Amino acid sequence: MTRARLLTFAAVSVVVALLAAGLEYGRTDSFGQSAAAFAAALIAMAVAGLALSLPGLSLQGGVLGGLFVLAGMLTWTSTDRPIIIWAVLGVEVVVFAVWAWPWLANSRSLPRLGAAWLGLAYWFFGILGALLVAHPKVAGQRVAYAGVFTLAVLAIVAITSKKRKDLSVGIAAAILLGIAALLLTGAGSLFDARHAIPDNASARLMTDRFWGGPGLYYHPNSLAGFMVIAGIRIGFDRAFAAWQRFGVAALAALVLSISDSRTGFVFATAAAVLYAAVTLWRRHADAERGRSAWIAMATPFVVLAIVFTVGGGSQFIFKDRFNNGGGDVTSGRTDTWRQVWVDWKGAGWAEKAFGDARTSRAVVERLDDGNPPEGPRRQLNTDNAAVGAFRRGGVLGAAAFGLGLALLLWHAARRRPDGSMPALWFTVAAAAAVPTIATEDWVLGGTNGAIWLVLVAGETLAVRRSDPDAAPVEPVPSPAEPALP
Repeated sequence: MTRARLLTFAAVSVVVALLAAGLEYGRTDSFGQSAAAFAAALIAMAVAGLALSLPGLSLQGGVLGGLFVLAGMLTWTSTDRPIIIWAVLGVEVVVFAVWAWPWLANSRSLPRLGAAWLGLAYWFFGILGALLVAHPKVAGQRVAYAGVFTLAVLAIVAITSKKRKDLSVGIAAAILLGIAALLLTGAGSLFDARHAIPDNASARLMTDRFWGGPGLYYHPNSLAGFMVIAGIRIGFDRAFAAWQRFGVAALAALVLSISDSRTGFVFATAAAVLYAAVTLWRRHADAERGRSAWIAMATPFVVLAIVFTVGGGSQFIFKDRFNNGGGDVTSGRTDTWRQVWVDWKGAGWAEKAFGDARTSRAVVERLDDGNPPEGPRRQLNTDNAAVGAFRRGGVLGAAAFGLGLALLLWHAARRRPDGSMPALWFTVAAAAAVPTIATEDWVLGGTNGAIWLVLVAGETLAVRRSDPDAAPVEPVPSPAEPALP
C-alpha cells in the first residue's frame, strides 16, 4: 500500500474498532468489555489489511475462495435457512460456469488431478447409487452439488491455462478475509472464557472455543484448518515480504489458541516438520538459505510452542469435549465410523458399491448422538475423509479416494523434466493434509471446501508447469525487501 492508502486504512480501522467498542458497551455497560472489543476489532482489521496487501492477488482467485469461504460459514450460520446456502451455491454455478468455458475441453484435465478424484468422484458414484435405489430427489440434489464443485475445478483449470495466474494467492487472501470477518463479528467475546456460539447442540457444549459472533459463525476446527492452509501458502513462500510471513505466523498462534482445535494443531505440526525437512534437504529452489533458513524453520515451531503453552494446547489436545466420562478424545467420531460400517453391511449391493443414498450428503445417524432416545437424531458428518469417501461413494468411492490421494502426493513431490520441483508450499500443504484425513473431511471438498480448493489450485499449477508445451504461469511478484532478515 502507498502511504496515503495505509493512513486511510488505519483511520477506517480505528473507526470500525470504535463502533465495535460502542456496540459492546451498549450490550454489557462495561468499559472493560468495550476495550476488549476495540482491541479485537483492530486485530480483525489488521488481518484484513494483511490479506489485501498480498502480491499476486487476482479477482478470480478472490471470488473463488470467497464464495467457498462464505458457503462454508453459512452452513453454521444459517443451518435452519438452507435457502441462503443454496443461493450462494447458485451464484457459484453462474460465476464458475462462465469462467470454466469451454467445459468439455477443460474437463480433459480432470482425470490428471488427484484433488479432482478426491473431491468429485464420490458425488458421481453417489448419483448412480441414488438412481439405482430409486431415490430421484437425492440423485437430483447430488447432481447440483456435483455440478457446482466440478465447475469450480474447471474454472481453476481454465483460468490457470488462459490467464496464466496462480489462483492460490487470491484464495488464501479470501480465507484471511473470512477469518477477519469472524474476528470482527466475535470481537465482543474474543478474549472471554466463554464465547458467542450458534444455536447448535454441539456448539452449546463447546462455548470455550471461538466460533465468531452474531451474524457469522464457523466451526472452530474448520477455522483452524483455514488458518493453517493460509499460513502454509503465505508463510512458506519467499515471494512474500518478511512482515507478511511473520504476520500470518502471529495470526496462526492466535487462531489455533482460540479455536482449541486438535486437528488444526496436528495439521500445523505436520506442516512445520515437513517445511523443516524440505528446507534442510537443500535441493528445493524455493527453500531459504543461510540464516534466513533457520529463522524460517524456527518460526512455525515457535507458533506451536506458544499455542501449546500460553494458548492452552496442553489442555485441549487430550480433552474429552463432550464430558461423557469415556475419555474419548475423538469426540464421538469412532462411534460414527462404527455406524458407517454397520449401515454398509446392512445395505444392498447398489449402496455397497456406490454409497449411502438416503440423504444427499450421506450424513450419519446413530442413537448415541447426545439427543434424547426419542429423537430427533442429529445428522453427523463422518469427520474422516477416507470414511467419508466410503460412506458417500461406497467401495468405488473409497477406491477413487486412494487413487486421488496417491496422485495428489505424486504431483506434490515429482521432479519435473527440467529438474525443478513443484512450489514448496504445495509440497508441504499436500503432505501435511494427510494426517488430517483421520479426523476431518477437508480434502473431500464440498460446501466447506476452501482447503480442498487451495490444493486444487496448487496441483493445477504443478501439473501445468510440468507440461513442456504450456505457456509459463506468472510468478507471484517478489517484494523489494528480503523475504526474511
